[in-house]
Amino acid sequence: AWLSVGSVMTRMIITASLVQANGTEEQKKKFLPGLCTGELLAAAAFTEPDAGSDSAGIKCRAVRKGDKYLISGEKTWCTWANKAHLLCTTVVTNPEAQRKHDRISILLIPKTPGDEFHPPQLAGSPIPSIGYKGMNSYALQFDGYEAPAENLLGGVQGKGFRQLMSTYEIARIQTAARAVGVAQAAFEAALRYSQERTQFGKPISEFQVIGHKLAHMATQVEAGRQLTYHAARMKDTGKRCDLEAGMAKAFCAEMAEHVSSEAMQIFGGYGYSREFPAQRFWRDARVFRIFEGTSEIQYEVIAKRLLEG
Repeated sequence: AWLSVGSVMTRMIITASLVQANGTEEQKKKFLPGLCTGELLAAAAFTEPDAGSDSAGIKCRAVRKGDKYLISGEKTWCTWANKAHLLCTTVVTNPEAQRKHDRISILLIPKTPGDEFHPPQLAGSPIPSIGYKGMNSYALQFDGYEAPAENLLGGVQGKGFRQLMSTYEIARIQTAARAVGVAQAAFEAALRYSQERTQFGKPISEFQVIGHKLAHMATQVEAGRQLTYHAARMKDTGKRCDLEAGMAKAFCAEMAEHVSSEAMQIFGGYGYSREFPAQRFWRDARVFRIFEGTSEIQYEVIAKRLLEG
């Protein structure tokens, strides 16, 4: 139910997966043990004010100076940036490349954990949000911030976009699982409340309209869970699963929003009160259709894969 707890793991999973699949042997030895134990906390800095779904449209620059890179530019919606030891960051290293995908690299940028962002080279500020309160997302400004050149993922410039694409299946499956968790919690809260709340002399769960709502909610949650398990099994066996991951993410995101909205409806006026949990589930669920690839992007991926035959 606590979305932010699941999201802690997501930050580490994304960065560890990138290092495992694309890192040099030295990078694997340096970063993977800490990422796996939680001693090394990571945040993903991929999104920019003018580059969201267009991952290749970033402008944040990294210029090689001897054994360091100097990073300048902006990132936004960097969740958990304040707690991270490491910012997994997409940067432009090859601005003259003909294809914009070939301009991009990934840097593993070290940072001291805490709200101090070493201004003026690195400044950060939390972004107020309607939900997802357990983890702040940050807007970051780099101005000549230094990162060791040895932290260039894979040791070769211009590979970052392809490296990033390799994590999308994992991130979308993990996001689908988080959506199922929030939806399950919303359903369970609504079920309990409907059995405790009496109107017209009986629990409201005995009214057909409420019973049917609960039945539909439970069915949707289970459908989302099975879609997620299916995509996860495919990933575990090494099969391509961008179609299945996209389906799971898109369905579960919309399912969680619907189920949490229905939970609020069952709670009635109390659903709109912060004294009860229904409103939190609803506020948290809304983000699933946006982050880790919008629903619109998922349907674009699904359509392309279907048309490939």
